[in-house]
Amino acid sequence: MASEQFSLRLSKDTKCRLEELAKATGRTKAYLAIDAIEKYLDMEAWQISAIQQGIKDIDENNYVSIDDVKKDWGIE
Repeated sequence: MASEQFSLRLSKDTKCRLEELAKATGRTKAYLAIDAIEKYLDMEAWQISAIQQGIKDIDENNYVSIDDVKKDWGIE
């Protein structure tokens, strides 16, 4: 996979924490930053997909009402 350079500004505290983690893990700061960004993007993509599916299910009346759930569980 081809890579491209990307720069960003970090707070001094975040930069120090990144440096400490890199030193503790034997990884580079770049590796840790890339890993964190990729994990964040995966999580956000999953969450957005789940929300969109939920909206689609509601639009298609494909859901269980809270009253039915309460009834099934014997809750008033």
